[in-house]
Amino acid sequence: MRRNDTIRRPLEARKASPLLVSLSAVILGIVAGCFFILCIGKNPFIGFERILFGALSNVRRIGNTLGMSTQLILIGLSVAFAFKTGLFNIGASGQMLVGGLSGSILAFYLPMDMPRVIYLPIIIVASMAAGALWGFISGLLKAKFNVHEVVSTIMLNWIAYWITYDFIPRFIIDPTISVKSKPIEAVHTLRAAWLTDLTQFSTMNYGFFLAILMCVIVAFILNKTTLGFNLKAVGSNRFCAEYAGIKVNRSIIISMAIAGALAGLGGLTYFCGYSNIMEMGKMPNEGYDGIAVALLGNCSPIGIFFSAIFFGILKMGRGSLAATGIPTEIADTIIATIIYFTATNVILASFWTGIFRKSFHKKEEQAAAAMARNGDGRDISELDRKELNSLAREGKRLGRGKEEV
Repeated sequence: MRRNDTIRRPLEARKASPLLVSLSAVILGIVAGCFFILCIGKNPFIGFERILFGALSNVRRIGNTLGMSTQLILIGLSVAFAFKTGLFNIGASGQMLVGGLSGSILAFYLPMDMPRVIYLPIIIVASMAAGALWGFISGLLKAKFNVHEVVSTIMLNWIAYWITYDFIPRFIIDPTISVKSKPIEAVHTLRAAWLTDLTQFSTMNYGFFLAILMCVIVAFILNKTTLGFNLKAVGSNRFCAEYAGIKVNRSIIISMAIAGALAGLGGLTYFCGYSNIMEMGKMPNEGYDGIAVALLGNCSPIGIFFSAIFFGILKMGRGSLAATGIPTEIADTIIATIIYFTATNVILASFWTGIFRKSFHKKEEQAAAAMARNGDGRDISELDRKELNSLAREGKRLGRGKEEV
């Protein structure tokens, strides 16, 4: 029994969930990684075992993995937040730089005896404000002059790069190494003595808890507030949103400012937490890795959290591949492949939806056969899920009995 109105009934053939699509992309990426490792004559199982060993084999490595994942969570949130409004924030690297630079300069110029309960909020707010300013500029150019955000954010990346290149030697240069800033004292970073002791001197810091907090806040804004509704409405169809009375230009500016603030905080957690120096002439790759994190996490805060942890494992564990003779670039290749499959999520979603729908139609036919045998004149749509499954099992047994006869 195949009916065209199946998808309109409560007992519908469910569409593939974003989680299933993301897991499919991960599995296909891992399979591709196994193939690449086999091509160079190495054992893929040993390769992945070394990646897991390098990232999770002891408390310190786990702490380092979480420290690496922290900025990926925040950058992923930044990219996803802008994407919800139909914007592509490719400027997270520049926003990271200005956020990290603001925090680093304050770390050297604020009094060393300032209580941390006062000091930490100051550098957090300053870094988020700097990142928000960078995002605001791009949002303003988009809203007022229709300058595409990809162009403006890329240009702002390089403005941030050269500002950092100038400000490091001007304000925080290390006299012994002319291309780096002076190391920040631990008391003026996001690291904490109790976390350092707990994770055996890993790079895990307060930034990880800030990242979790930002996941909660972003989820609340997007799903529980009028602002979130307006932003998503603009992202779905800006013309309909404008017709409904939503101020589209203001939404664009707010969205990019918040995205910039998240990336600025990511810069603080990187340069004043995971690390304690800034290098001249270096654009942080994490600004681009966050795009992959957001895509794999389906732009959902909880998805981004686990996606960032997964990428953190790959990035932290790749150093251990060298001991097996497998190039560390294999881990980057796996990440790139996963991104490729994630970008083709429409194909993966169609594949799984087709399988689910075919399975559901077959279950309907089996249930209809059982109902006909029992003289049950109800329509399939009147069954609840439990009844449908029970009748489908009965119909399956009937079908099996006919085959044996």
